[in-house]
Amino acid sequence: MADKKEPLLIKRYASRRLYNTETSDYVTLDDIAGFISGGREVQIVDLKSGDDLTRQYLLQIIADHESRGDNVLPVDVLTDLVRTYTSQAQSVVPQFLAASFEMLREGQEKMMENLQSMPVAKVPGFEALQAQQQAFMKAMMLNWPMPGTTSEDEGDTGTAKPPSSKEDDLDAIKKQLAELQKKLSDIK
Repeated sequence: MADKKEPLLIKRYASRRLYNTETSDYVTLDDIAGFISGGREVQIVDLKSGDDLTRQYLLQIIADHESRGDNVLPVDVLTDLVRTYTSQAQSVVPQFLAASFEMLREGQEKMMENLQSMPVAKVPGFEALQAQQQAFMKAMMLNWPMPGTTSEDEGDTGTAKPPSSKEDDLDAIKKQLAELQKKLSDIK
């Protein structure tokens, strides 16, 4: 899941502003959280001293989420982390946490691989989803005027106007939609 290329370098200026060296613009903690969620590794360094500040800012991102009411870590886990920092067990905890998260990441990757290799028709709820999509499309098509009619004469059986280019486009879209629905049905 995580990108194996070089980490995204973020420099912290004396003003505490964070600068993305790839895009040459300033970023926020939310931007950095987005990069990480997207699979990028980041490294945050102090411009003047060269100190690596990554850990400090990652902890700040977690603290910000917690302060917004997002329960990132259960209280028991936070309590145990504080407890380990004040005891002799602190040397074992970082390796244990790293191994645990690596197992979680590998499990998620395997699950995604299994889902991608599974035929779509065998995904639980696929038929219901397809039926909902078809009902939605039928409802949408009912509200669209048919070629040769206008909103004023929709119920009229009067003379049909020659189709315009917009109506030709609409017919083409309807044809493509019907083909896609047929393909989805064939997948079953």
